[in-house]
Parts: sequence; C-alpha cells; structure tokens
Amino acid sequence: MAETKTTKKTAATTKGGAKTTRRQNAEKGFTASPDLAANLQAVLVDLLELATQGKQAHWNVVGRNFRDTHRQLDEIIDDARTFSDTVAERMRALHAVPDGRSVTVSATTTLPEFPTGEVSTSETIDLITARLEAVVSTMRDVHDDVDEADPTSADILHAVIERLEQFAWMVSAENRSPAGR
Repeated sequence: MAETKTTKKTAATTKGGAKTTRRQNAEKGFTASPDLAANLQAVLVDLLELATQGKQAHWNVVGRNFRDTHRQLDEIIDDARTFSDTVAERMRALHAVPDGRSVTVSATTTLPEFPTGEVSTSETIDLITARLEAVVSTMRDVHDDVDEADPTSADILHAVIERLEQFAWMVSAENRSPAGR
C-alpha cells in the first residue's frame, strides 16, 4: 500500500497549488474555448479546400490568358497553404487540435465542389472568385465571435481576409469590362 502512494506521488506533482500529471500539457496560458476552436476549425477547412481546389483549377485551366491565370492560381494556392498553416498553428498555440484530414475537410467545407475536367480560363476566373469570396464569408461569419474570445486570432483573420479579398478583386477583374462601357 505504501508503494502505491509513492508511485502516485511520483506520477503527479504539484506546481503552484495545481496538480499536474505527465499526460497534461506543460504549457500555460490562454486556452481556446470549444467555440473558438470550432470557429478557427471552420476557417482552416475552407483554406485547405481553397488550396486543393486552386490546384485542381491550376492543372485543368485552358484557354486565353492561360499562363497568367495558371500563375495567379499558384499565388492563391501558396497563400492559402500558408494561411491554413498559420491558423492550424494558432489553434495548437491555444491548445486546440486542428483537423485537416481530407474526410473532415470534404465533410465540413463551405466551398462547393470544383468541376472535373478541363475548365476555360473565364469559367475558372468565376469559379475561383466565388471560392475566394466563400472563404472570406466564413471568416467574416466567425470574426466577431473570434474577436470577442481572442483578439490575437482575430488579427490573423484580418490579414487573411485582406489578402483573399485582394485576390478576389484581382482575379475577377480578368472577366470584367470597364464600368459604363
């Protein structure tokens, strides 16, 4: 019986009056609420899906301005991947667990499915613009709740929104005509 108590004391230590075990995180600080984690997860899956759909478009775009569209898609893909990593790492910093598995992404993204096969440059422009706007919409939908729970995470959303809205403007301009003409 005395050995059992000794073993338990070794496995559990007291730090600052709080009992911890080896199974608990050693880090301290702010921890995401379930709602904050869910909101960041929603942003994460849309960013991951944007990168995947961007690559699908990149491989299968054909037509006028192919080269420019192909290159612009690479920029969007690179930024979406970087942003998804930033969001996932923020989640980990807040002791939340990101889920970027393909089954999770496909089941929870707000982005519509991208068409199969070759897609014309003009259609690709419209499809990618819609997807950029969908990701921004997800971020704007969760923004106020994220900002209330964690302004630092909201700052990340601000930077991502700014860049994706810029992409949406630049991409959509490809199919526009001057106003009033």
